[in-house]
Amino acid sequence: MNGPWARLGPAEADAWRCLVRMQERLHGRVARRLQADSGLSAADYIVLVHLAEAPGTLVRSADLARAVEWEKSRMSHQISRMVERGMVVRKQCPEDGRGAFVVVTPLGREMIASAAPGHVATVRGLFVDLLTPEELGALARVAGRVVERLDGRSE
Repeated sequence: MNGPWARLGPAEADAWRCLVRMQERLHGRVARRLQADSGLSAADYIVLVHLAEAPGTLVRSADLARAVEWEKSRMSHQISRMVERGMVVRKQCPEDGRGAFVVVTPLGREMIASAAPGHVATVRGLFVDLLTPEELGALARVAGRVVERLDGRSE
């Protein structure tokens, strides 16, 4: 085998290509449906989900960026767009003059609550319903193992 995958075996290259192709197509279709149904971008949605699921009411912007694997500047621009739309507000961190907290507004909570059922239906229709409970469990275990490695929690 030639090309960029030459150092992977055929089964390894096939698995990797299939995973990447699936992720790209799923992300694109889910994002387009989310935008059409709710007016939220995929970036808006992921930020709102992290804020809504966070313990307490304040999340540091830098922690949000780390959680979604974005550069700080990308997160800053995203938060600025969401502030302009009234979905979140920034609050200064009293202990750290350079840091800022991000807080979801009532409008942001309303938007995520309104978008979530359609988003879940799209994910279910394009992904979940195609897999058996055993396949979902196996996929969750594999993905969990990869995430542990990426987070530096595995051996």
